[in-house]
Amino acid sequence: MMNNSWPVTASDLAAAAKVIHGTLPTTSAALPWPLLSERSGCEVWVKHENHLPTGAFKVRGGLVYIDWLTKTHPKVKGVIAATRGNHGQSIAFAAAAKGIHATVVVPQGNSIEKNRAMIAYGATLIEHGHDFSEAFDHAQKLALETNLHFIPSFDWKLVHGVGTAGLEFLRAVRNLDTLYLPIGLGSGICGMIAARKALGLENQTEIVGVVAQQANAYAQSFAAGQPVETSSAHTIADGVSCRIPDARAVEVINAHVSRIVEVSENDIKSAMRHYFTDTHQVAEGAAALPLAALIKEKAQVAGKRIGLILTGGNVDAKIYREILQRPL
Repeated sequence: MMNNSWPVTASDLAAAAKVIHGTLPTTSAALPWPLLSERSGCEVWVKHENHLPTGAFKVRGGLVYIDWLTKTHPKVKGVIAATRGNHGQSIAFAAAAKGIHATVVVPQGNSIEKNRAMIAYGATLIEHGHDFSEAFDHAQKLALETNLHFIPSFDWKLVHGVGTAGLEFLRAVRNLDTLYLPIGLGSGICGMIAARKALGLENQTEIVGVVAQQANAYAQSFAAGQPVETSSAHTIADGVSCRIPDARAVEVINAHVSRIVEVSENDIKSAMRHYFTDTHQVAEGAAALPLAALIKEKAQVAGKRIGLILTGGNVDAKIYREILQRPL
């Protein structure tokens, strides 16, 4: 496991924080929620990345990547990325701040409201393919054809950016026993692993990954000890609907997380409702995964101090309304 070349250092995170705070003077809070604690039988702290511009943690990575790009490729005229929404909003937001045009490719049937948000940030939106992987391949093809800079969904510069959320959380809330993190393509959880390492907390705070049962490529990869692709990844948690894991992320995750928990679609929907009833915060599907896993493992972590990251609140109103109307 990369013993001589750990990809994200404390200095990387510090430099990323400086870039991010140049655009975002304040970042999201970490708060204790008594009703969540009552529900789960432990002390629960939530890091609110849903309060950031674009409504999700990914904006941190976009700002850091685009800052690097404009410094190292000053003549770049445009960028392109594939997304289910939050990565695309991040790139569109950061590109607009630097006067660069962004193109984003989304799969057909993608979130209507996320699509609208990306366009509102100035991006050109292209719909292609039946899932993220097909959109990703098309974006790479267009990058070659149009001479746009392709921004992948997993890159160490993106990890530098989103890792600052972990650094803020671990500095603000001391002595956390366990952190639950959703796994999409892996940047968020790898960033938290890097932050924990930077602060020397490997022996104090365990990190648990969470995936949807219907998009469990990283859980299968964890069990197999190597990347495992799945044939589909259809889940309400579109931010984690990955069927082709990134090998670099798999290597880091497999070496540094305690376990990966799989949660059902009903678990995810229930957690979305619990976030609203217990905190009056809107959680998109992917953001609800950590709470769903905590509730599933309630007996295992009873009485402990637990950290959750509410990674984003970008859920379409129609979907959210249907979830809230379901009986608790």
